[in-house]
Amino acid sequence: MNMFKRVVRQSKFRHVFGQAVKNDQCYDDIRVSRVTWDSAFCAVNPKFVAVIVEASGGGAFMVLPLHKTGRIDKAYPTVCGHTGPVLDIDWCPHNDQVIASGSEDCTVMVWQIPENGLVTSMPEPVVVLEGHSKRVGIVTWHPTARNILLSAGCDNVIIIWNVGTGEAIITLEDMHPDIIFSVCWNRNGSLICTACKDKKVRVIDPRKEEIVAEKDKAHEGARPIRAIFLSDGKVFTTGFSRMSERQLALWDPVSCHGNRRQISS
Repeated sequence: MNMFKRVVRQSKFRHVFGQAVKNDQCYDDIRVSRVTWDSAFCAVNPKFVAVIVEASGGGAFMVLPLHKTGRIDKAYPTVCGHTGPVLDIDWCPHNDQVIASGSEDCTVMVWQIPENGLVTSMPEPVVVLEGHSKRVGIVTWHPTARNILLSAGCDNVIIIWNVGTGEAIITLEDMHPDIIFSVCWNRNGSLICTACKDKKVRVIDPRKEEIVAEKDKAHEGARPIRAIFLSDGKVFTTGFSRMSERQLALWDPVSCHGNRRQISS
């Protein structure tokens, strides 16, 4: 593998500075979840932003209209049907009112958000998907097919669901020996790429239920790896070296060769 050498380059952005927006254009006083899980804890679509929040006696997330900025009232309604902390959320790409959530309670739930947002808290989902034996840390919708949702749990299993029927249509077992850190569909939804605690990045054909490409030790550090498909079919990963220095890498899934670049924090 060709390693990028560290060189000092003149940055085109050295003298470009961002300017923070005013407080009334920000979301303020949101009690973001403090659960120990490697998640973005938020998701956005053209109408709403959803944020996973602290909740007593279960898990919850807020759904805020994009125009509703400023200080958020502590009594603002939440989506609160899970009995354990919510770990991941994802908006449906085909319907701006629909969002999925995965939780420590081992379930996946799908919610229909009212047109103008929440007026009262929402404890009842439209669909509950049960099939994982451990907490569900990843949910992601199929990019082109309607009602198809993928979930990955700490049972090291990936399930692809038909949300319309509530049934699991594909279950990928025995492909990951340890926790799955990330899952991403490719552009047309024919493949998925995964990053696992065993330091391998895998490209999987879910219909054939087989691994079509695999890269061992994509990043050699012990900290979590994340992998996504780019629009050209290549796989982009982030991770760490053995010395805990952050790395970025670009892989060709056909040959599993790529370039890895170390960046200073």
